Amino acid sequence: MSFPIIQIKHVTATYPEKTALKNVSLTVYDDDYLGIIGPNGGGKTTLLKIILGLLKPAEGSIQFFKNGRPANHIRMGYLPQYTDIDRHFPISVHDVVLSGLKKKRFSRYNKSQNEQVRQTIEQMELADLQHEAIGTLSGGQLQRVLLARAIVQKPDVLILDEPNTYIDKRFQEQMYEMLNDLNKQCAIVMVSHDIAEILNNVKHIACVNESLHYHDSTDLPKEKLEEHFLHI
Repeated sequence: MSFPIIQIKHVTATYPEKTALKNVSLTVYDDDYLGIIGPNGGGKTTLLKIILGLLKPAEGSIQFFKNGRPANHIRMGYLPQYTDIDRHFPISVHDVVLSGLKKKRFSRYNKSQNEQVRQTIEQMELADLQHEAIGTLSGGQLQRVLLARAIVQKPDVLILDEPNTYIDKRFQEQMYEMLNDLNKQCAIVMVSHDIAEILNNVKHIACVNESLHYHDSTDLPKEKLEEHFLHI
């Protein structure tokens, strides 16, 4: 049985120069694999910022749930579209993944946390690269490392903003296989401009272009979704 994990009600979000979202409502479930699509500037990233708590809505509310009960917060893993990670910085794959875990200031990572990192590196098929410097990695390998960092804390929801940005077609297929496996452990919310890939992989679709249209099924033609880009 599925339970709501995020509930957004009648949210409006504004910037000084424009309204990004207007009266948007959306429910994300604990086993969801939600694809968010829409034109550039349509409000997709703004919606993610509201979910992540990086932006407060001008109107409306957002509520989180654990096991169907209201909660103050949930664990969220985030893979941004662009990363400011310095590839010349002398840090290993292992240490990048480790940085996804929280620890008390001035304390060391404990044995349990290091085991979490080991398991995540294995899960993302990075064991052969764990001691490599990130500057030696290909775009696809780096994206896999950053995905590992996003999931090492075992999030309730994994949020991805254009995860195809740095990777080639071959690794795209591998990444979606990994995401399908991860969806057995957590909900996934993914922004993408690639409608075909969205239709092939997610369970539900939200079309965002200031307002939001929700589709409970992916069994609809690509052209139908593209209409929202113009008419929302």
